[in-house]
Amino acid sequence: MKENVVKNKSFSFAVKIVKLCQYLVENKKEFVISKQLLRSGTSVGAMVREAEHAETKADFKHKMGIAQKEINETIYWLELLKETEYLSQEQFQTINTNAVEIIKLITSILKTTKANING
Repeated sequence: MKENVVKNKSFSFAVKIVKLCQYLVENKKEFVISKQLLRSGTSVGAMVREAEHAETKADFKHKMGIAQKEINETIYWLELLKETEYLSQEQFQTINTNAVEIIKLITSILKTTKANING
């Protein structure tokens, strides 16, 4: 069976998000944005997992579309945390690189899926 790269990367990303949110709460006493980040950052992998067992191609496309929106929202929260100095440039860069990689993977999957559905 072929390795599911986006599944593995989104799960690994969710683990990093959980640890980052623990850090923000414990060390920075930041409770509001970190909760938003936790929701969107862990939702990406959950939606990828749901898409893995989609009932139809349209269902797959829909679930991956939600995953794409969630990773995009996660990038927003990460940028906000950086700009408000809850995250250093280095902390931001590391996790943002992972997020950008995931959004590129999901976008590519969606383009291929749309072409297969329409073509």
